[in-house]
Amino acid sequence: MLGKAAIAMWWEVAPEVRTEWEEWHTVEHMPERLSIPGFLRGSRWVSAESYFVLYETTELAVITSGPYLDRLNNPTPWSRKMMPHHRNMARSLCLVRASHGHGLPGIMATLRFSRGKDLPQLPSTKGVTGAHLLEAQPMPAATVEQRIRGGDATADWVLLVGGYDAGAVEQAARQPGEAVRGIYRLSYSLART
Repeated sequence: MLGKAAIAMWWEVAPEVRTEWEEWHTVEHMPERLSIPGFLRGSRWVSAESYFVLYETTELAVITSGPYLDRLNNPTPWSRKMMPHHRNMARSLCLVRASHGHGLPGIMATLRFSRGKDLPQLPSTKGVTGAHLLEAQPMPAATVEQRIRGGDATADWVLLVGGYDAGAVEQAARQPGEAVRGIYRLSYSLART
C-alpha cells in the first residue's frame, strides 16, 4: 500500500453501460483523480458482478478536504452522465492501520466488516503478496457526486488480500466472523507521474 490513507469503493454497473463506463473511468475519471495532489495510485478491479476501486493517498486530509472535495462537487459532464450507473455503492475514506506488500497483485480479495468485531490478522503465505487493514473515518458532508448516485453505504473496516495465486488469496480471505467478501481481478491501474 502506498501512503497512509485510501478510498475503498464497491459498486455494480448494468451490463448495457459497462463498455462506456470503463472507457470513462479509464480515460477521464482515474486520470482526473490522479492529478489531485496527494493521490499516489488508483486501481480498478472487476468480478462478474461488480467493481472494486482503490485510491491510495499520502494522508487522510487529501481525501477529506481541498482539491478532492472540489472535484466531487464539480463533476464533469461525462461524470454526471456516468454517476447514476453506480448501483449499490459502498465507499469508505480510510486510514491504513496495518500493511505489508507494495506491488499490485493480479487477484484481490476484499472483506468489509463492522466495528466491534475481532480484527483479522494480516495473512502472509505463499501466493499472497500483500495484505492491508483499513479503518473507515467519518465522511465529510454529502457531495454533488454522492447526491447524483443517491448516497453511498460505508464499510467500517476493510481487509484487502492480494496475490498471484487465486486459491491462496481465497483461502487467506476466509477469515472468521461476518464480512462481505469479494474476489476481483486487476482491470486497470494508474500511478501518479
